[in-house]
Amino acid sequence: MKAVTWQGRRKIEVATVPDPKITDPTDVVIRVTTTGLCGSDLHLYEVLGPFLDAGDILGHEPMGVVAEVGPDVRELKVGDRVVVPFNVSCGTCFMCERGLHSQCETTQVHEHGSGASLFGYTKLYGQVPGGQAEYLRVPFADTLPIRVPEGPPDERFVYLSDVLPTAWQAVVYADIPPGGSVAVLGLGPIGDMCTRIAAHRGAGKVIGIDLVPERLARAAGHGVQVYDLSHYGDQLVDAVRSATGGRGPDAVIDAVGMEAHGSVGTKAVQTATGLLPDAMAAALMKKAGVDRLGALKLAIELVRRGGTISVSGVYGGAADPLPMLTMFDKQIQLRMGQANVRRWVDDLMPLLTDGDPLGVEGFATHHLPLDDAPRAYADFQAKRDDMVKVLFHP
Repeated sequence: MKAVTWQGRRKIEVATVPDPKITDPTDVVIRVTTTGLCGSDLHLYEVLGPFLDAGDILGHEPMGVVAEVGPDVRELKVGDRVVVPFNVSCGTCFMCERGLHSQCETTQVHEHGSGASLFGYTKLYGQVPGGQAEYLRVPFADTLPIRVPEGPPDERFVYLSDVLPTAWQAVVYADIPPGGSVAVLGLGPIGDMCTRIAAHRGAGKVIGIDLVPERLARAAGHGVQVYDLSHYGDQLVDAVRSATGGRGPDAVIDAVGMEAHGSVGTKAVQTATGLLPDAMAAALMKKAGVDRLGALKLAIELVRRGGTISVSGVYGGAADPLPMLTMFDKQIQLRMGQANVRRWVDDLMPLLTDGDPLGVEGFATHHLPLDDAPRAYADFQAKRDDMVKVLFHP
């Protein structure tokens, strides 16, 4: 089969690899019909290379049709249409039963002290082959895949794999009071969807902050009050406070993560680390890695006293310096973590089967064949061609 593979820093290749096989009686193999390119995939493209091997299959946002079923699978049959969550979670352990599927005890990566394994996401998370491929082996077939109805196009459901539950959890964690205000930092796919969900759940004022004109215009088209960081610069905090009663927003969602703009020195450290031999670079990142914290520090400055910061952007540094004095003084509540995909499916499914209030159809800006993946990664990373969300169709 064809698959999108990592071959080195900023080097993506569509290669022919062996087809996946049933290895456990509770596995299924799906024929992938649509699979997404996620903003967190760019961390693999740029920063997390020391935890990848050449040939690793990328991607964690797939859906498709069941092509093969293990002998002990009871809930699915060949031909069923399913979405695959990015968490590899068993659904039955202590953590999964408490809705913490991203902490699944069955698939935790003890070697690296990490939570649940993830599809297509480095040795830190199990080095499980990903879903940017023609076929995918899916374990725990009775509890992990999400069966979806026939009829609507893939774009109606594919975001259940990541975008929708990640954004939904980010908004829930933000704990926006009814009619309250929220600022979303970063208007890529997750941030954009956060603004839509926040409005749907009753936020009175939704603010979006980004540097990319096309992303700002897209969010403004959905009623978001947008601020161009490159225009406001050091005046941004004052401008947002003026728009929120002088206090700042009740909640801030950081949908950017480790590769935020604004720290040339830290970017240089990340780049230099990526040039070290893999074993040395991996050890350094696990013990002393630092992130570009521009977005998180802005969130801390923006949020009102006693407010909440919700972090959905991926961070990877082991020694990130946080302004603890400010956080303590402002009495900030901070929530974060990988989305627990399966936990939110029951909340989200009615929004996909009874109309389309979140506008998921048309959410993607680009529909591409799998062979175009190398160009798509490069364009997405460089924010070219008005690219916000890419769906591949193997």
